[in-house]
Amino acid sequence: MITTRRRAALRAATALVTAGALIGGLAACTGSGGAPTPAESIPADGTDDGSTLTLWTRAPLEKQANLLVDAYNASHENQVELTVVPNDDYVAKVGAAAGSGGLPDLFAADIVYVPNWVEQGLFQDLSAQIDGLDYKDQINQGHLSAGTDADGKEHVLPFVLDLSMLFWNKELFAEAGLDPDKAPATMAEYADAAKKVQALGKDGVYGTATGLNCGGCLVFTWFPGIWASGEEVLSDDGRESLLANDAAKEVYDTWRDLWESGAVLPSSQDEAGPTWTAAFTEGNVGLMYYPATLLSSTPFDVGVAGIPGVDGGASTFVGGDGIGVSKDSKKTAQAWNFLTWLMSEDAQVGVLAKDNDVVSRADFADNEYAAKDERLVTINQVAAQGDTPVALNFQQAFNAPGSPWLTLVRNAVLEGTDTVDADNDGITEILAQ
Repeated sequence: MITTRRRAALRAATALVTAGALIGGLAACTGSGGAPTPAESIPADGTDDGSTLTLWTRAPLEKQANLLVDAYNASHENQVELTVVPNDDYVAKVGAAAGSGGLPDLFAADIVYVPNWVEQGLFQDLSAQIDGLDYKDQINQGHLSAGTDADGKEHVLPFVLDLSMLFWNKELFAEAGLDPDKAPATMAEYADAAKKVQALGKDGVYGTATGLNCGGCLVFTWFPGIWASGEEVLSDDGRESLLANDAAKEVYDTWRDLWESGAVLPSSQDEAGPTWTAAFTEGNVGLMYYPATLLSSTPFDVGVAGIPGVDGGASTFVGGDGIGVSKDSKKTAQAWNFLTWLMSEDAQVGVLAKDNDVVSRADFADNEYAAKDERLVTINQVAAQGDTPVALNFQQAFNAPGSPWLTLVRNAVLEGTDTVDADNDGITEILAQ
C-alpha cells in the first residue's frame, strides 16, 4: 500500500534540498512571453477550440501514447502532436528544454522522476482542476502522490500505468510437470519452477531471466518481492536504503542459487535493459517478472499473478508515467481538456483496457474487456497492493549505469560476495546527498 507518512516526509526533505535551485522559481511562469491561464478561468473540462498541442513521451510507452493521441485527435477539435523520445535520451532532452523555455505543452515522465521535476518547477500547478474531479479518489494514488509537492499542490495525472507482474509460459509449465494454471506463491516456489523448466533440457530454453545490468529493471521487478514480504526498500524520507533487510537478502540469495544452477538466461548477466523481456516473449523462458503492458503483445498463453514475497503475499511496482502541463505551455486550458479526456471512460476503457492495458481509475477496473480476461482482473487487483518508491536522488542511486544498487545486486548474485550491508550503505550515501 502507498504509505502517506513516507510521502509527506519525502516532500519535506525534497523541499529543503531543492529550495533555491536553478529552476526552483519557474513553477509560477510559462516561459518567456506568457503567463499561466488563471485556474479559475479554466472550464471543468478544459477548452476544445482547435488548438495544436505538443506532447512528449518516452519510447517504452509509444504504443499506448499513439493509441491515446489518435483517439483524442479523432474526437476533438484540438489536435495533439506527439513526439516519442528514446528512453536513454529523455531526461537530457527534458532538462535542456526546461533550461531554454522549450518544453512542450504536455509531457510525460517516468513516475520515479516526477517528484524531482515537480520540485524543480517543470509542471504547472493543477491542484484546482484535479481537486475538482468528482472521481479524484478513484485515480491511482501513487501517481497523484508522486506529483504532489511539499505544499500539497498537485501537478500530474497518470498517463500510462505499468505494473511488474509474474508471468509464466503455460506450455513450458505443463511440459515441466507444473500446474499451468497455478502461480508460484513464494520465492522458493518461483525458484523451483524455474529449475524444473531448466531441467527439460530444451535447446535455448531457460527457467527464468532478468536484467542483471539494468538497475531500473531490477527495481521494477525485485522491490515487489520485498514489499510482499512485509518489508520496505527505503526510509520514510527516501534518504536511506533498507535493502539489506532479511527479505531483501533472501531475494538475492534465491537469485544467486538460480544463477549458479544455470536456470537463468546467460545473457541476463550483461542485459542493460533494451532486450530484457525478449527471450520470454519469444517463448524461450519459463517464468519471469514482466511488464503488464506487454500482455497484449505476448503471442502465447501466459499465466499472470502478483510478484510473491519470501513466504507468500503479492505486490507490484506501480510504475509507468505521470503527465502534466509544462511550465512553458501557454495553452493550459486546452492541455487540461486532453488530461480530463485521458481520465475519461472513453480513454481508460475504450482505448487502454481495450488494448489489455491497466486502467488508472479504480472504478473502471471491472470493465467489459477485463471481464473477458481474468488476467486483466488480476492485474487491476494487484495494482492496489503495490507501491511507487520515491527519492530525490533515485536516478543516481538505482537507475544510472554503474549505480550502487547495481553494484549490490551484481556482487550478491553474480559474485556471491558477502557485501550486501556495505553495498547498501553505498546506496544510502547517494540518497542522502
